[in-house]
Parts: sequence; C-alpha cells; structure tokens
Amino acid sequence: VIRENDRQLVNNPLIYRDGSYQIDFEDFERKAAEENVKLFILCSPHNPVGRVWHREELLRLAEICLANDVLIVADEIHHEFVRPGFRHTVLASLSEEIALHTITCTAPSKTFNLAGLQVSNIFIKNTSLRRRFRQAVNAVGYSQPNTLGMFACQAAYTYGEPWLNQLRSYLEANYQRTREFLQRELPKVKLIEPEGTYLIWLDFRAYGLTDAQLDDIIIHKANLWLDSGHIFGEGGSGFQRINIACPWATLEKGLKSLAAAFQAIS
Repeated sequence: VIRENDRQLVNNPLIYRDGSYQIDFEDFERKAAEENVKLFILCSPHNPVGRVWHREELLRLAEICLANDVLIVADEIHHEFVRPGFRHTVLASLSEEIALHTITCTAPSKTFNLAGLQVSNIFIKNTSLRRRFRQAVNAVGYSQPNTLGMFACQAAYTYGEPWLNQLRSYLEANYQRTREFLQRELPKVKLIEPEGTYLIWLDFRAYGLTDAQLDDIIIHKANLWLDSGHIFGEGGSGFQRINIACPWATLEKGLKSLAAAFQAIS
C-alpha cells in the first residue's frame, strides 16, 4: 500500500534475541535522520510479535521523531488485549508535544469482532493536522461513516466491558493451553512469549524448511491456513502466526492437525 501510493518504504527491523524482540534504536535514529523520513507508523502493541512497548521505549522513539520532524501514526488497535503483568501506554499521553505530532488509531473491530462494519477511531489533537486529515478523507470519498458501524461501536463501548473481561480471561486460558500443547507435542516449535494481542508468533526454523516448504506442509498436510511469517517482511521468514481468539475446541483441533503434519519431520 505504501509503495502503491508512490511513497518510499524505510524499514526498521526489530532485533530478535533470546526469545524476545527489541527495537533497534540506533538504526531507527540513523534512518530518521538520513533517509528523509516524513512519517513513522508505530504498531503498539506490536503485531505480529506481541510486544507491549515500555513507556521508556515509546518515549525514546517519540523523541527521535520530534528531533527529525517525523509525524507519528500510532496504530493502537490491539491496546485492549494486554496480558496480565503488562501495561499499554498510549503514545500521545507521554507529553503535549508528542500528542501534537501524533495520529492515534484505534477501533472496536479487533476487540468486538466488528471489522466487517468498517468503523474506526482516529484521534488527532493538532488542529491543523486534523483539518488536513479530513480534507484527505473527503478527497477519497470516504467521508460518510457506516451508520450501522457507528451504532455498533457505541453499543460495544457502552455495554461491552463485562463481555470483554470474560474474553480476556478466556484468551489467557487459550494461550496457556496452547503453550502446554506445543511444549508437549511440538517441542521444536518455539513460541514467542506474547505480551499483548490475541495472535501468537511461532518459530518453525528448527525444522530447516524454506518458507514455501513450511507453507506447503501447513496448508496441504495440516489443512490449516495460518499467516505465513514472510508476509510481514524478511525477519518473519520461518515463522507463522496463529489467532487464538476462538473456542478452545477449534484451536485444539487445529493444533492437533499441526502436530500430526510435523510428526514425520525430524
């Protein structure tokens, strides 16, 4: 999408070390200064690796952007899915100056499964920037929100908290069961400990397969359709993403199919 809008993509790959992902701040700062970067898209919590960024990490990213006049778009759509022991920090809450240089994006679509209704929330504190955003939305003819989506969003935010609390508990149970299953049945698959989201990131590289071979086994032998890691960039090669936001019976069936497909592979 970025390239189709005649824009240049400047990537800041995360560092994967000892089973966890970290931000490469040196690379980020160098590229912000040298690559004529105009806009930074932040995914917080991160999809697909499941990191919930610490306040200090977010502050350092924002300070680099401010120093290089880089506008920030903070995609915080998974902010309501943070596992116990972790805390989501809204980037724009860090300071007034950061808020004025940030566009914050959230939606009820992930939390309440309303993606088909195409409704989201865009928070822009900077008046001039908000005016420019509205002009751009009007220019593409998408200025009239889905009325059904608006009412669904209002209903979800007004009445959905008890359901959401139950959902979080169910997702945590699904995660723990998935973790135990992988350790028992697929010990060569390394689960990246998630801090947030309901998407788990699995490392299949111990099998020594190409991405095409890995996809072939999962699709044609396990009869599953996961998200291939390579679609997320070079750093995702050898990984797969699984959505655990479903009944445990469905998830367990998928995991058993996955295990059976890899039994014959040493």
